[in-house]
Amino acid sequence: MKAKDQIVTSNYAIYNGDCMDVLPKIPNESIDLSVYSPPFAGLYNYSSSERDFSNCESKEQFLEQYEYLVEQIARVTKPGRITAVHCTDVFDNSCRLWDFPHEIIRLHEKHGFQYRNRITIWKEPLKVRMRTMVKSLMHKLIVEDSTQCFTAMPDYMIVMTKRGDNAVPVTHPCGLKQYFGETPILPNILRAWNNANESRFTEDELWEYLNRNFHDHEDPKSNKLSHYIWQRYASSVWDDIRIDNVLPFRDSREEDDEKHVHPLQLDVIDRIVELYSNPGETVLTPFMGVGSEVYSPVSLGRKAIGIELKDSYFKQARINLDMADKRFSEKKVHQEVMFSDEEGAM
Repeated sequence: MKAKDQIVTSNYAIYNGDCMDVLPKIPNESIDLSVYSPPFAGLYNYSSSERDFSNCESKEQFLEQYEYLVEQIARVTKPGRITAVHCTDVFDNSCRLWDFPHEIIRLHEKHGFQYRNRITIWKEPLKVRMRTMVKSLMHKLIVEDSTQCFTAMPDYMIVMTKRGDNAVPVTHPCGLKQYFGETPILPNILRAWNNANESRFTEDELWEYLNRNFHDHEDPKSNKLSHYIWQRYASSVWDDIRIDNVLPFRDSREEDDEKHVHPLQLDVIDRIVELYSNPGETVLTPFMGVGSEVYSPVSLGRKAIGIELKDSYFKQARINLDMADKRFSEKKVHQEVMFSDEEGAM
C-alpha cells in the first residue's frame, strides 16, 4: 500500500496516505460498515496537498473525485451492509447553498447502494456561531436586516445500504445496553413512569434505576432500558448529541490551516457502530482525521481500518488510538467484575 506510515495492530490498521491509493488494496466485500465525514467541498481546506479533496477548484471537480471513492466503498462493502456518511449543506464558490446530502445519495445509488434514511443532528446556534464565527448567525443582523440571517444548519448522517442480502444479521439479543448521548430520559417518559409507578424519580434517578435493574436483563421485550434508549436512537432528529464529546484535535492543527470544525462527535459514531455492526466486525473510514472513526469501533469491540492523508492528523490519531485500547480494556474489566460480583451473590 502506498502510505508514508502505517500502524497495524490486532485491533486496527491505520495508514498515512491517500485513500485512493490505499482503498484499492482492500479485498472485495471485506468491510462490514463504513462511517466517515468527507471533506465538505468549498467549506474548509484541510491541507495544502493537491490530492486533498477539499482543494478541488469546483463542485464538479469535487464530485468527480468523490465518485471514485464511492466506487471503492461499494466494492469493499459486503452486500446488505451499511455506509454512513456525515455531511451538511454547504456553499459553493458562488456563495449559493448546495444540497451536498443529495449528491451523496445520488452517487451512492449510482454505484449499488440504496438510500436507507437520513438522521438530522441538531446543533445549538450559539455554539455554532462561537465555533465558526459565521456572521449570518449574529443577533445584530436581526436589528439591521433579518433577510441576511441564516439558521444554524444541522449536520446529517446519510445511511445507505449496499444492495444484496446481508449474510450476517446485526443482532442485539438482550436489546441495547449502553446509551451514547446527553439526556436519555425524555420528560414525557419520566412523567409516565412516575404516574404508573407512583414514584417521584428525577431524570437522573430513573436512569440510574434502569441501569441497575435492566442492564443485564435477558428478555429484550421487557428490557425498559433498551426500549428507552431506542426511543432516542429511532428519532429522525438526534438532539441529544454532546457537541464537545470529541477526541483531542487542537495539537494537529498547522499554522496554514483554515478554521476547521472539530471532529465528528463520538456519540454519533458510537451509535452508528452499535446499530450497524456486530462485535468483532470490521469498520472502515477513508478520512480518518484524528482517529475518531477508528477509536469508536475499537473501543466498542470491533476492528477498524483508517486512512488519513494529512501528516499532523495521522500523528494525533496515533496518540488518540492508544486510548482506544485502554477504553476497550477498561470495559472488559468492568464487565468481568460485574459478572464476578453476581456469581459471588448467588
